[in-house]
Amino acid sequence: MTGTMGDMRQPVDPLPSHSRHAAGWVRPPRAFRLRAVLFDFDGTLTAPGAIDFEALRRVVDCPPGTPILEYVAAQSDPAVRAELMASLGKIELEAAALSVPSVGAEAAILALKQARIPLAIISRNDRAAIDRSLDNFESVSPGDFDVVLTRDVAVRTKPEPDAVLWAANHLGVRPEECLMVGDFIFDVMAGNAAGAVTVLVRNHRLPAEMDQSGASLGFGGFDDWVAQADYVIDDLEDLPDLVRLGLPLPLGKFPNDLLETYVSGISTIDPAVIISAGIGEDIAAVDVSDEEVLVLKADPITFATDAVGQYVVLVNANDIATSGATPRWLLATFLFPAESTPSEVLFALKELQEACYRWGIGLCGGHTEITDAVTRPVVSGAMAGTVTRRGLIDKRGMRPGDRILLTKALAVEGTALIAREFGDRLQELGMTSAEVEVARGFLDQVGVLAEARLAADSGAVTAMHDVTEGGLATAIRELSAAGGHRVRVDWDAIPVFPQTRRVCEIFGLDPLGLIGSGSLLICCRAESAASLMAAIGRAGILVTEIGLVLEAGAGVEAFREGVSVAWPAFAADEVARLF
Repeated sequence: MTGTMGDMRQPVDPLPSHSRHAAGWVRPPRAFRLRAVLFDFDGTLTAPGAIDFEALRRVVDCPPGTPILEYVAAQSDPAVRAELMASLGKIELEAAALSVPSVGAEAAILALKQARIPLAIISRNDRAAIDRSLDNFESVSPGDFDVVLTRDVAVRTKPEPDAVLWAANHLGVRPEECLMVGDFIFDVMAGNAAGAVTVLVRNHRLPAEMDQSGASLGFGGFDDWVAQADYVIDDLEDLPDLVRLGLPLPLGKFPNDLLETYVSGISTIDPAVIISAGIGEDIAAVDVSDEEVLVLKADPITFATDAVGQYVVLVNANDIATSGATPRWLLATFLFPAESTPSEVLFALKELQEACYRWGIGLCGGHTEITDAVTRPVVSGAMAGTVTRRGLIDKRGMRPGDRILLTKALAVEGTALIAREFGDRLQELGMTSAEVEVARGFLDQVGVLAEARLAADSGAVTAMHDVTEGGLATAIRELSAAGGHRVRVDWDAIPVFPQTRRVCEIFGLDPLGLIGSGSLLICCRAESAASLMAAIGRAGILVTEIGLVLEAGAGVEAFREGVSVAWPAFAADEVARLF
């Protein structure tokens, strides 16, 4: 697929909440790659109202609450069905002669043709009515569409997905690479069922008008339609800009006009931020005059392709929190591979913004680029936090007799990562879809900020360490080295979630060596261990005592069923074997 979208206006807002705003009614978007556009016809490419459906219902004696085509198809007498279909065709043809293109329809089709995007019509009308309606278009003809699929073809029509699937197959694209554009709930339902990206076109109808047409068939009103559509636009003038979100980007910096739709929505409430993210801003400026200690951290995300925005916030914030500091400010550099689409980039940036907002972190800026130097998204974050000098937790404060606690369980991050990247494969190899979904949800447990704050506030903590790449096996060794003390580990006490155990069994991985952000190692005074564990437990966070700090030095002693065993070492994280 080549070509450009020609002379486009500013893009529609890709990052709205599911609420009313200046551009219309839209729910949060999905990331997508686009290779075809499928249109409903009547009311979408033509202006609404050409066909009086209530009059049509009376002609065929169709009762309220029943779709007309379904009513006709249910007639047992073939002669009656033929007569009713003939009546439908006659009325549709008469209406087609009076129809006019909808707002922006011809310009949108020409722009899509210029971009060499395959186009299809999927309609419950018959072919004769569509051809007659297209006679009223000045610059568009049936030949501009690669597929015209009507009720004359032996394929189940909307709201069933069959026609969408048939068109995608005929065009040689996957259903999820199609944009299904329509003005009625049937169009949205068919697109969703097929896995396509769906666009609801209001064509300047009031919500009350849409409420009436949907409710009459028992399919809800306007709010129900919006809740099911990926995007909602006023008319087809907005379509080329929306399509642009699914087309591959050129190499280089992410386009400023698209980036502006994102950065304009960033609000930093931290008064210490003097200069924040913005188009043309090369730096961020932060006032640290009132701070005692500035804690700095940088970490990239290289394995994940899904939810990279959330990962980069949490893996950096987690490490800041282990020092007793509060994560405050983030700079993020996003590198996306060639052929990435704007929707994929903006969706990742949106996740980043939402994660920062959730954890009270100021997103101060960064850089976004499309480059063939990477084959999957790579995000590098640099974060700063602040803490009083007295509140700073230094791992060198570990002392013999300190208890070692572990929050949550082994490989929380690794489990979520594998379930998100290889979910289909896991199901092929025996996991249920419900099990995979639970494992995917472990992403919500990747943060350790809550337990780190409880630990820091207790005043009994001597060291904290976030379990990251290399899993708990590596993290325990790092804790010993940084703290300058040997440690003892009770292997049998280490908790493993059943989903993690199952994922590792399927792929032959060792959970001890699997990336484990979300689990926090805490060293605390022996006399305070029970009260600290109780406080963390009251916060709804699993915490387990797994070991003991020994004499000065470095190294790990491990015991399994009371027998001394070698503590494992991993040259690379276990997840790397899957990538």
